[in-house]
Amino acid sequence: MSEFHTQRPTWSLAPGDDQAEYATIEVPRDYADPGGERITLALSRRRATDPARRRGILLAVNGGPGGDWGHGRDLPAKFAGTPLNEVYDLIGFDPRGTGESTRLYAEVAVPTAQFDSRPPDGAFAELAEDMRLREEACARGGGELRPHISTRNTARDLDVIRAVLDEDRISFVGYAYGAYVGAVYGSLFPAALDRLVLDSCVGPDWTWREQFLWQGDAVQRNVDLWARWAGERHGHFGIGASAEAVLTTVEEVVAALEKLPEDAVRLRTLFDGAVGNRASDRGQWDGLAVVVAGLHERAVAGDLDGCRELLAAQGTWRPADSEGDLRVGVLEAITLEHAWPSDLEVYYRDMREFRKRFPYGYGVLRAQPWVGAFRAFEAPEKPVALTRDGYGAGLIVQADGDPMDHYAGGVAMAERLGHHLLTVEDSGEHEVYVLGGNPHVDAVVHRYLVDGELPPARSSVPGRTPRPDIAADTA
Repeated sequence: MSEFHTQRPTWSLAPGDDQAEYATIEVPRDYADPGGERITLALSRRRATDPARRRGILLAVNGGPGGDWGHGRDLPAKFAGTPLNEVYDLIGFDPRGTGESTRLYAEVAVPTAQFDSRPPDGAFAELAEDMRLREEACARGGGELRPHISTRNTARDLDVIRAVLDEDRISFVGYAYGAYVGAVYGSLFPAALDRLVLDSCVGPDWTWREQFLWQGDAVQRNVDLWARWAGERHGHFGIGASAEAVLTTVEEVVAALEKLPEDAVRLRTLFDGAVGNRASDRGQWDGLAVVVAGLHERAVAGDLDGCRELLAAQGTWRPADSEGDLRVGVLEAITLEHAWPSDLEVYYRDMREFRKRFPYGYGVLRAQPWVGAFRAFEAPEKPVALTRDGYGAGLIVQADGDPMDHYAGGVAMAERLGHHLLTVEDSGEHEVYVLGGNPHVDAVVHRYLVDGELPPARSSVPGRTPRPDIAADTA
């Protein structure tokens, strides 16, 4: 491995940004065969603006996996102008398979099943077939690279970057999936890790399927909180005087939408999405209650155009499969690190349960068959057992209402690794530090990364967005 560690990259200024530099390095495609095929990693660097105080390099990895709406090589630009940029060289990179690094491709497989937040049992087989074809398309596009796109290998890549930059240790900020990468890095290379921030964590023992399933409960927790808040303001919104009554009104809207003469499934699906997604954002709670009240009136009256108007701003979510002939296939490859049930009845059973318990925010999508049910390869290595032995306690940032990475995951990660836990209270924020614009979080984490000052082992700060300033009903 010394030939990889002794590389000295050639840096060039990034187009349009005289503070950022770009370079590339090579790493093994398969670390078990370092003399075999190589792949390229695209790096970026923003040098510390106060060289006299420089304390090393800080790397960051965004969520995904696969860089879903993430930043990769451009992530350090998000830290420009913060205290981090004064004392660290900020290093970004596109993880293997993504961005300007060697890409892992998948062929596009356009789903045929209707996008439905409450699919009937009769649609289950078509949903499964869509995923079978998706996995076949991933296998065709991914070739020999696909089995080597893994969290363990991304952590190994991090250590090559450290060595290439001639540093003994790195500090690290990881968001969502990137937080898992950081925990794996610390487990594999503890002596090389300095300060560590894990923002929006998965559970340390969860399989990828369990991570998906936990999202259903995370979304529903926010819906329940919103329903209680709206019920306490029945005099203002008129959709029910208790949480139970508010959710009854929501389900009356669902039933009325399903009776519309056309566009019923799409509108009901949009509505289920609106309830789950807007409930996660405390700042949208009043707007969600207004939409429920308006839809209750219009859907019951059969006003199709009125319902369409109220839901016009609500988007849907499904994996993007219309990006041309090829797309990046890293998400699917990473999720095959763990075994998945091959018995489709396991998924169908969970879909029935989620359809009843977690219909909002597209909860059923977390339970339906995934490509793992039809996986084309077995992972060459087992997932890393997460430990902390050889580096100091770090900091975990977790919003108590994070709809993507359940709060329980952050608590469990803190307990497993002995890290300090900073809870963002009454908040549906996700990927919070710097990226989320929460000044309370930023102040605490800046103090740790710059000055080494950890908060108490269990502490909390407010969420970025307070609940709407609408008084509760008086008795």
